[in-house]
Amino acid sequence: MSQEFQARTISGTHPQGGRVAPRGPVLVTRTAHFNAAHRLHNPNQSEDWNQETYGLCNNPLWHGHNYSLEVAVLGFPDGKTGYVIDLGVLKGIIKRLIIDACDHRNLNEEVGFLKGVNPTAENLVVAFWNQLAPHIKGGSLYSIRLFETERNFVEYRGPGAF
Repeated sequence: MSQEFQARTISGTHPQGGRVAPRGPVLVTRTAHFNAAHRLHNPNQSEDWNQETYGLCNNPLWHGHNYSLEVAVLGFPDGKTGYVIDLGVLKGIIKRLIIDACDHRNLNEEVGFLKGVNPTAENLVVAFWNQLAPHIKGGSLYSIRLFETERNFVEYRGPGAF
C-alpha cells in the first residue's frame, strides 16, 4: 500500500478536495462470465503422472467450464464522479482483455497470453491479473476471483499480497 494511499485512509480527506471521503477505501467489483475448454497437462511430466495428477481434467480431447470472473478494484471515490472506477469502463476493460480473448476458446491453443501456460484456475487468475492491472485507473486492482464451478474458485491479490 503506497504512503499516499495510507495517508488518505488515515486523514479521511479526499485527494481532489471537497467533501470528506470515507475514512477507508471502497472496493468495487465487477462480475463477468465466459465459457472455455482446456486440458490440464504438464508436458515435462509423463503421461502416467499427468493422468494420475489431473484425472479427467487431463482428457486429450479437452473439457470445458462455464467460468465466472470477479474483478475487484480498491480506491477512494473521485470527488467529481463519486466513482472509484466507472463500472462501465471496468466492464469494457474486462471484456476487451479477457472475455473477448477467452470466451468459447480453447485456453491451451487459442489465447495468445496463455501460450505455454498450464491453464489451471490458479495460473489463469495470475495471467488475468497481468492482463488487467496496467489498464486499471483511478483505483488499484485488488483481487481477481475465478470460479470454475459453483463450489470451486481461486482468488489472487497480486504479487505484493504476502
